[in-house]
Amino acid sequence: MSQHCAFNFLFFFFIIFSTIFPRNVVANEPKSPLAPALYVLGDSLFDSGNNNLLPTLAKANFMPYGRNFATGSTGRFTNGRTVADFIAEFLGLPYSPPYISSLRRSSTTTGFNYASGSCGILPETGLYIGKCLNLGDQINLFKRTVNVNLARQFESYSEIKDYLSKSIFVISIGSNDYLNNYLQPDIYASSLRYSPQSFAKLLNDALFQHLQKLYKLGARKVVVFELGPIGCIPSVTRQYKHSGKCVEEINQLVNIFNTQLRTTLATLTSTLKGSAFVLGHANGLGYDAVINSNAYGLTDSSNPCCVTWQNGTSGCIPGTWPCGDADKHYFWDGFHLTEAVYSVLGRQCINDNKICTPMSIKQLVQA
Repeated sequence: MSQHCAFNFLFFFFIIFSTIFPRNVVANEPKSPLAPALYVLGDSLFDSGNNNLLPTLAKANFMPYGRNFATGSTGRFTNGRTVADFIAEFLGLPYSPPYISSLRRSSTTTGFNYASGSCGILPETGLYIGKCLNLGDQINLFKRTVNVNLARQFESYSEIKDYLSKSIFVISIGSNDYLNNYLQPDIYASSLRYSPQSFAKLLNDALFQHLQKLYKLGARKVVVFELGPIGCIPSVTRQYKHSGKCVEEINQLVNIFNTQLRTTLATLTSTLKGSAFVLGHANGLGYDAVINSNAYGLTDSSNPCCVTWQNGTSGCIPGTWPCGDADKHYFWDGFHLTEAVYSVLGRQCINDNKICTPMSIKQLVQA
């Protein structure tokens, strides 16, 4: 076929194709995001790669972590996506990149991830494992984001203020203050100094102050997740004597914290003008999925999917082959959950105001 004939054929085909399939049918126009940005703070449940560049043993930037994630191992402490990732997808935003390893801080306006594995609310928590970003560090990085990075993208502070007031903030932190502090009496004296009630109050008082700072920096729509049932994780159940699936004495510790957390968030919402602090009920849902795993499509709610150090009580061993049915497992390693479980929590928080109260994320976006 000559070049002239080929051109005529292609032109004819284009005309016919365009007539039968108009442009607005062939390709859907991308939808506008439901919020301008998603900012993520927390620990290894939300860490997407910040620990990759820190001198710490708490890392997940190797296989089999990320086995079911689109780009492989990123530093997420699971096989796939986290709750924060599912929220980003719902909002129509890219996954929030880890702040300390991002090369595009000055051009990103869709949010950052500041979460850091092994860290907690208290500055000393987890330091025996290595360097990490505690909640105070993370809020300082967010302050830098506002004063330096966003200042280059917006013409005025009023524009930044409006942008932040519509953005979504999600936080999951505090488990390590128990796992890597209160429950480590050989390293920390906190369990000797504080009763369970007073330690929970210490954490909530510190969290209250941090969330006030976040508000002063511009955050208005904030979701804070409860601590999960850490008495059910393999790292705990394989080291403590117990009956049943979980170490209920340890679950009771975090239940005390969670009860106080409800009051903390309600007080913030009632006293900080224009704010909405939403409580994510991660504990009850997580506990039910352990005890009644079949109802969630799970066949194993006791054992890690990956091969871990120290008889299932720690992180995945690099390069080992995990179980072939991660979507049927509750736990990925000795501490963390699978994408399948994060999916349930994330999607229910998005849609159900009984899981995220007093409003779901879908309602929070419209508030």
